[in-house]
Amino acid sequence: MPGTNLTREEAQERARLLTVDAYEIDLDLSGAQEGGTYRSVTTVRFDSAEDGAETFIDLVAPAVHDVVLNGKSLDVAAVFRDARIALKHLRAGTNELKVVADCSYTNTGEGLHRFVDPVDEQAYLYTQFEVPDARRVFASFEQPDLKATFRFTVKAPAGWTVISNSPTPEPKDDVWSFEPTPRVSTYITALIAGPYHAVHSSYEKDGQSVPLGIYCRPSLAEYLDADEIFAVTRQGFEWFQEKFDYAYPFAKYDQLFVPEFNAGAMENAGAVTIRDQYVFRSKVTDAAYETRAETILHELAHMWFGDLVTMEWWNDLWLNESFATYTSIACLSDAEGSRWPHSWTTFANSMKTWAYRQDQLPSTHPIMADIQDLDDVLVNFDGITYAKGASVLKQLVAYVGKDAFFQGVQAYFKAHAFGNTRLSDLLGALEETSGRDLKTWSKAWLETAGINILRPEIETDENGHVTSFTVLQEAPALPAGAKGEPTLRPHRIAIGCYDLDGGGKLVRTDRIELDVDGERTTVPFPSGTARPAVVLLNDDDLSYAKVRLDEESLRVVTAHLGDFTESLPRALSWASAWDMTRDGELATRDYLALVLSGIGKETDIGVVQSLHRQVKLALDLYAAPEWREAGLNQWTEATLAHLRAAEPASDHQLAWARAFAATARSPLHLDVLQSLLDGTQEIEGLAVDTELRWAFVQRLAATGLLDEEEITAEYERDRTAAGERHAASARAAQPSEEAKAEAWASVVESDKLPNSLQESVIDGFVQTEQRELLAPYAEKYFTAVKDVWDTRSHEMAQQIAVGLYPSLHVSQETLDATDAWLEAVRPSAALRRLVSESRSGVERALKAQAADAAAATA
Repeated sequence: MPGTNLTREEAQERARLLTVDAYEIDLDLSGAQEGGTYRSVTTVRFDSAEDGAETFIDLVAPAVHDVVLNGKSLDVAAVFRDARIALKHLRAGTNELKVVADCSYTNTGEGLHRFVDPVDEQAYLYTQFEVPDARRVFASFEQPDLKATFRFTVKAPAGWTVISNSPTPEPKDDVWSFEPTPRVSTYITALIAGPYHAVHSSYEKDGQSVPLGIYCRPSLAEYLDADEIFAVTRQGFEWFQEKFDYAYPFAKYDQLFVPEFNAGAMENAGAVTIRDQYVFRSKVTDAAYETRAETILHELAHMWFGDLVTMEWWNDLWLNESFATYTSIACLSDAEGSRWPHSWTTFANSMKTWAYRQDQLPSTHPIMADIQDLDDVLVNFDGITYAKGASVLKQLVAYVGKDAFFQGVQAYFKAHAFGNTRLSDLLGALEETSGRDLKTWSKAWLETAGINILRPEIETDENGHVTSFTVLQEAPALPAGAKGEPTLRPHRIAIGCYDLDGGGKLVRTDRIELDVDGERTTVPFPSGTARPAVVLLNDDDLSYAKVRLDEESLRVVTAHLGDFTESLPRALSWASAWDMTRDGELATRDYLALVLSGIGKETDIGVVQSLHRQVKLALDLYAAPEWREAGLNQWTEATLAHLRAAEPASDHQLAWARAFAATARSPLHLDVLQSLLDGTQEIEGLAVDTELRWAFVQRLAATGLLDEEEITAEYERDRTAAGERHAASARAAQPSEEAKAEAWASVVESDKLPNSLQESVIDGFVQTEQRELLAPYAEKYFTAVKDVWDTRSHEMAQQIAVGLYPSLHVSQETLDATDAWLEAVRPSAALRRLVSESRSGVERALKAQAADAAAATA
């Protein structure tokens, strides 16, 4: 529908014309157990700056029954078209609009999502409105700068609970009447309804009392570790309120673990929705608990940055997400008694590698992206918006000082509470508190695209004493198709000097912090000082840049990467090695050797699991095809050896079990997997629980050792929503033409699957050892993807466009087919971006495979 793609110019004009006062929204969800549609009645009061003006309100609905503007009924057929209701002849001053419509429940995770739990056969509802989906539930002026108050009234089935942004009232005749919210944007309003299980507590501090709630489906209640979640939440309240010097701005704080959620979580004001995979049904490593804690704190930070003070337009989405990411990790790292003081290590090794990858795609863009319309923003929830932005904020904190940074943030919140802002408002506050001119910094860091590379240039005399030390900065050419020019930037970095101690450990002996600017920066290194064994640029990970080691440091790190006494320099070195592998500067076989030599000494479980994923990806895509199977066998043998040697019941043991399950290939390996599954073999301490069983089942199905009957039998052991997803993935993973055809048809030729099942089928369908079986689907993809994009909702279409692109077919033919399709079809900007990004992955893999093949003959 053309009207669904709001442009920035339309939003600016509507904001110039209108001031929105209040919404009253009446929803009849009493038939939710059966599904279909529901009655939505919206009354909205707003002011117009001009008499006789014309504008529109947004609504996605299968039927509109009545539109009444200032007491006059309008001709619905004449005014409702393309998800917009035209509003003409407004009067200067106050106007009142009433819209009566039938809206649809969805199964896509957008709007009002409806899910039926196979355990109790009860329906569970929740809303997801970011970016533009409040209009799927009620008529709204769908843009972030038209804030208003919202009063929800909801009729629900008997026995249900309804939760919204305001405190939950006592229902009367199954009708829940909520108090109005403070002034907030449409996209952070929320409704969650169903027979949810609840646990309640509160945050108490110096007379402040904030009610806290945690919700999940009853079928997950036995796994809900509410005390742990409350503990992380209270840690966030304590830290954020002190750093922001602004009390939590809403009346209560509920966290709702909901099914089939597309993202990690959503910052609805006072009613945060979180994917319920974070209610762990089986044993997970501490890295999973850390990831969940970061998600919890990220959404809590949004209550101030995003909900209290909101971006004017989606250009500043990055600041919304980056601030929440930066402060959540700072809280995990710095808060008193935190369980994860090493969280910057996790950030360096996971989120930051995501940013570096995104920044080298043809779709790379400035952190402050130029968002022309909703299509632009929908594909912009990426590694630049989250991770590069958070990295740059960390750099900004180092640049202005932590105290000045938070003093500026405090002034910003006080000045703009419940309002809308632009980046310049925050930078102005930071300039005031720090005394720094941030205009040049902003232009270099926020308004330009691409990445920098920092390299050390060290010269020594015949005695090994340093005679000169320079940091070289490069700005590589942007990828073909990317907009902008390469840019050298000012970097605030630390340089770590490391030497081997008597026990063979790499210990930091000196740290130099300085500003790096331009192509060459001289490091004030005392003349005559012995050269350290390892010189690590960007130690402590203060800036955002790809870092290379000089030849001597690389030699020592290759032999001793696992011997750094601290986790962060290890993570930075691992990340640098991975980046070199992706760039074709380090052969995949050499990366594998490096990992195998050092991973046994790696204590950080998050780093270990990242290395597992990266090695498997490198072997699948970046290894020379003629060597790939040998490399995979070498890796599989290592995973089994580490699994058997790991401390019983440890996180490392579980991580190695999952790594082994992901790669088991020979008859011997698969026999081990089968015997662990059926219990004829045990490894001391390894609990083959529900989720680990499914990991084994998936691999055995993908190698043809489990058939439909056996997959169904496994599902009978776990007749849950998660079991249904795993079974669907296992069926799609089977190595037969019939299984692939059925999976493809269920996703591409039908639109009946809900979002989570579609995602599971896609994950199972794409198996790296099934390239020949999947080869015919490359052509099918290019035939179907444009129609899919034009006819499905954004979330569903993006899953297909990205997930089914023929990424495994690393060849010039794939590049040529993609180019021909782009030229012939001329897709929308959003679809072009997603397909071009996938094409870039194939191009990178071709380069890396060539580098790996060259290493074999070197």
